[in-house]
Amino acid sequence: MKFETVTVDDAAELLSIYAGYVTDTAISFEYEVPSLAEFTQRIVNIRKKFPYIKAVDDSGAILGYAYASTFKGRSAYDWSVESTIYLRQDVHGRGIGRALYTELENQLREQGILNMNACIALAGENDPYLTNASYFFHTSMGFSPVGTFHKCGFKFNRWYDMIWMEKMLGDHTDKPKNPFSSTSI
Repeated sequence: MKFETVTVDDAAELLSIYAGYVTDTAISFEYEVPSLAEFTQRIVNIRKKFPYIKAVDDSGAILGYAYASTFKGRSAYDWSVESTIYLRQDVHGRGIGRALYTELENQLREQGILNMNACIALAGENDPYLTNASYFFHTSMGFSPVGTFHKCGFKFNRWYDMIWMEKMLGDHTDKPKNPFSSTSI
């Protein structure tokens, strides 16, 4: 397995990974799978400022992808990002997510990002659309819960809580280095 930067040529393969999360789970709160054009534009927009990486096997097939995006659109938040990761359903439990997220963290540190945030849906009892695997994954990666929004997402005729988790990637000094675009790394 190796890591590469996602390009717009990867959009269809990445969208095929993401589609099942939209249609079959409450991991994504989208109701409809985005069009290829919309998904491609998302890649373009994120790549302007942040890392967007994929894990590929020896044959070149994409196993999963991860990226960072704007946490909030105000300058004071420039040192914080929201992180996202999706894996092909058939590769869970093989350490690919851990390796991919570690690579994303390393690129974010190099960029000067200090806070990595994740917004995660929480499952109720016996939920057929959601487990708490994402919560446990992020906990194992060093993230800590910082807040819960109760019954804020509605999908599959049920309400979901969202939990925010954070991981500090660097020291918070009085004069932090300005983050720079990942495309210049």
